[in-house]
Amino acid sequence: MNDPVADRAAAAALAAALRRLDYVEETVDDLVREDGFSGGAEEVLVAERRLPRTRLGTAVRLLALQLPVSRADALAALGRRGVDALAATGLAEVGAEVVPRARLVPVGDLLLASDGFTKAAEDPPDWVAGYTLTGRTCDLLTPRARGRRALDVGTGSGIHALLAARHHREVVAVDVNERALAYTALNAALNGLDNIECRRGSYFDPVEGESFDLIACNAPYVISPEQKWAYRDSGLRGDDLTAQLVGIAATHLAPGGYVTMLGSWLVLGDDDSEARPVEWVRATGCDGWVLAEPESDPLDHASEWNSTFYDDPKAYAAVLDEWTAYLAQLGARGVAEGAILLHRREGRTTVRVDFIDAEVLEPAGAQVRRAFENRARLAGMRRDDLARAKLARAMPILAERELGRSRGTLLIDAGTNSTLPASDASMRIVERLDGATTLTRLGADRPALALCRTLLELGALRFAA
Repeated sequence: MNDPVADRAAAAALAAALRRLDYVEETVDDLVREDGFSGGAEEVLVAERRLPRTRLGTAVRLLALQLPVSRADALAALGRRGVDALAATGLAEVGAEVVPRARLVPVGDLLLASDGFTKAAEDPPDWVAGYTLTGRTCDLLTPRARGRRALDVGTGSGIHALLAARHHREVVAVDVNERALAYTALNAALNGLDNIECRRGSYFDPVEGESFDLIACNAPYVISPEQKWAYRDSGLRGDDLTAQLVGIAATHLAPGGYVTMLGSWLVLGDDDSEARPVEWVRATGCDGWVLAEPESDPLDHASEWNSTFYDDPKAYAAVLDEWTAYLAQLGARGVAEGAILLHRREGRTTVRVDFIDAEVLEPAGAQVRRAFENRARLAGMRRDDLARAKLARAMPILAERELGRSRGTLLIDAGTNSTLPASDASMRIVERLDGATTLTRLGADRPALALCRTLLELGALRFAA
């Protein structure tokens, strides 16, 4: 596979041609529907049949679906400068046909190039993924406060560096994979960003002694007996990588700064499934928030991360046996993964654990900031101060009641989309929050106060001025 080339002039010409076509996520989604755009190669034939014979349809066919198009169609869609730019950046081979060498998709209004659809076991060790479900999770849980310096560890195609570059003056993108850094540099050029510095090296080694206001980390955290792909396998034993990165990330965090990282950890013996990340976070001296997905047993974990072998039963059986044997050697009852968030502040810090479903996660950066701000304020409050507080809803909160029962469920209808069991009386208190009346005057009892505290810690409520 040829490396992409960060030719800034060519990248600017290609980006301009795509902007003229309105090649952004919303319009591409409308053409091929979500499965065809964000799904795998198996969706291509269906998605291709949805495309109109228009200039935008040609661009989607070539760049998003990675299908060859005729040179004449490419010229009609992108113009001569756009087609020449595909060749100059290494994104396509241009002849009588224009044959894609990479995938270039819109993420929001950003352009993101990567190696595109996986070819399973044929993928080379330095294959670079695009905007994956894990990348999306990291994106949606990252606070977007303005700052001076940001760091993207394990940058891959550079998506988190691109996003951080919009609200930080300087961004450092680190990866051990040279091909990943080549994509990051090209993607910075495609999006007209000149405040991203690419550094090659292992994790935090290239930034020794430096501190950052924001750290995003989607490193190869998968607990694996292999060292097959740079984007997946760390080569370290068990969950050693995640444990180390939590501790090291905290040492690079400036006062008031945030870390959003994804990780994986072993579930041992009779421990709670989140016991290990909670221990790691407590040792950092930061406020922490572990947002975990449900625990998987060893066989489910092995199956999930080796789905590319489904079409080869013999290879699939062998890899399942290898992975489950490895987890048995580690004494693992199961494996869990999720996001680990840190916030650096003065004073007594705490760790909170909640569960998320990545499939229903929505933009939660503002919720994350508010949750940490609320927790800092709660840490300094006396026992009855909350009763005298005036609170307001900061997010949509829906009460779901069951007919004939005195209990129901509260749904935070945005961000993490968290659900909480609650009594009918407590839900009525939450529904009446107006930012002008204290909880005492609203008649909040102990269960209602406890519910309001939890909603504050989740960032769903705010303290009124």
